[in-house]
Amino acid sequence: MIKRLKELIGKIGPTIIVAAVVLGPGSILTSSRVGADFGFPAWFVLALSTFLMIGMVALAARLGVTYQRSLCEELAARLGRGASLFVGLVLFLVVALFQSSNNLAIIAGLEPLVEDVGDGSLLAGTGSRVTVLVVINLFVAFCLFRVRSLYSQIERLMKILVLVMICAFTGNLIVVLFGAVGSESIQSSTNEKRDLIPLLGMIGTTFSIGGAFYQGYLVREKGWTLADWKRGLGDSIFGICVLGAVTSFILITSVLTFHGRADAIELKSVGDVARQLEPLFGKGAKVIFSFGIMAGAFSSFLINAVIGGTILSDSLGKGWRLSDAMPRVLTCLALVIGMGVASWSLSGASGTVTLITVAQALTVLGLPMLAAALLYLGTRKELVGDKKIPGWILGTCWLGFVVACVLAVKTALTVWGKAFA
Repeated sequence: MIKRLKELIGKIGPTIIVAAVVLGPGSILTSSRVGADFGFPAWFVLALSTFLMIGMVALAARLGVTYQRSLCEELAARLGRGASLFVGLVLFLVVALFQSSNNLAIIAGLEPLVEDVGDGSLLAGTGSRVTVLVVINLFVAFCLFRVRSLYSQIERLMKILVLVMICAFTGNLIVVLFGAVGSESIQSSTNEKRDLIPLLGMIGTTFSIGGAFYQGYLVREKGWTLADWKRGLGDSIFGICVLGAVTSFILITSVLTFHGRADAIELKSVGDVARQLEPLFGKGAKVIFSFGIMAGAFSSFLINAVIGGTILSDSLGKGWRLSDAMPRVLTCLALVIGMGVASWSLSGASGTVTLITVAQALTVLGLPMLAAALLYLGTRKELVGDKKIPGWILGTCWLGFVVACVLAVKTALTVWGKAFA
């Protein structure tokens, strides 16, 4: 049993790195908001997002082991460097928005830990919060340039953090289920219109086409061949399903705790969301949940920026391996942009959870272009015989492309309506 578990963890190395982006702080907070607002019907949206993510990850990995060149280099050779650069820039901007939510999540996780210490002034001002972000980003940048064999180190760290989060949130659901037995539901009489931004954000974090696109690079970094892809496909599907299940646990926990209750509060802070753990942990719920949020942020903090830096570098024709200089330089640029957007957001009056969910929802705008690029490469006529992409993968990805287009339009209209309401 233990031997099989070790083999499984080893096989899903590339997938677990993508999973670290999926199970980030945005997924934790937005799924909590969605559970509170929409109830159990939202689970079906989450299940569809997980299914579409499986298709995109499978396609990107298959393309990574099929073509001799990297994905952006294939686009450049077939459509010109401009097309490749456009895809790289789109993904880089998506990453920057993701990165801003990771920065905000670090602050959101720290605030409940320091508010009861002394006078609670450590993170009281915008300046002190920005200082914390600067220190963290400088440390990540230092590791980026100083750590040797960066891929293997990232893979090892992601496995540890993701497995810890899986155990923690699974335990949380069990506790809440026991607490829900015999309890009475206090139904809310309000019929207020529900905000779609958290729902769009949850879909954007679960159906992460940017993370799936990077899978095509991870399998090359890992040295996979077509035979490895065939052997590892089932394990990759298993890995994505596990992450979808964990997000489901968080959503269901929030439904049981907050949905339909007249006494429920608006979830604007980590402390508010952490109330779902109070039946077991009491006042310590905020501390435990804060550590979970920070674990989610750190698990996706570096790898998310690496995705943007690597693919933008490749789209420029400057290399894609983590050992190359340009991907690391552009990764630092992604760190700076994400930190800058987060610092600017912290000066506003909106709650931190609200800022994170908006940033996550906006990433949906870039999904159609990334899905289109993968489908273009996956439907070339020269892909015949063993190189031909299985029909179920293409069918799933075409459905994902349609969903991505609908989401992008809906997100644009929703954000536009809020901005000019």
